[in-house]
Amino acid sequence: MTEPTVADTRRLHSKPQDLNDAYGPPSNFLEIDVYDPQIVGVGRHRYTTYEVRMRTNLPIFKLKDSCVRRRYSDFEWLKNELERDSKIVVPTLPGKALKRQLPFRGDEGLFEEGFIEERRSGLEQFINKIAGHPLAQNERCLHMFLQEESIDRNYIPGKVRH
Repeated sequence: MTEPTVADTRRLHSKPQDLNDAYGPPSNFLEIDVYDPQIVGVGRHRYTTYEVRMRTNLPIFKLKDSCVRRRYSDFEWLKNELERDSKIVVPTLPGKALKRQLPFRGDEGLFEEGFIEERRSGLEQFINKIAGHPLAQNERCLHMFLQEESIDRNYIPGKVRH
């Protein structure tokens, strides 16, 4: 008869943590904030833009700190590009809010402060889910969206080489 095996419950010996380990920069990080919504234009040509700021130390990104201004349609463009060219499941965007675009509303519609904040939060969740995906990080369209001042909609889709 064999002896029943008992799980080894001894603690692993780890090296003591010093202040640099505890408070130094994380080994890999990617932070994206969507903030500072601004309404641009007048009348039927009004739209809201958002500041998209990225900070990272991931080697795949050429810029470690970037800040660009994007509008909802730019987020739609990114979603469509990723769905067309990548093998990842792309999360949904916050809705188009078609009812808010109807004329003769008693409120500000798309430009109401509460709606803008709700959309900003949804866009931030969307871009963080995408940018955190290892396969999406290789897509040229994501790099253009996060790091280039203007989006070249005639770009050649593909992977980023580093």
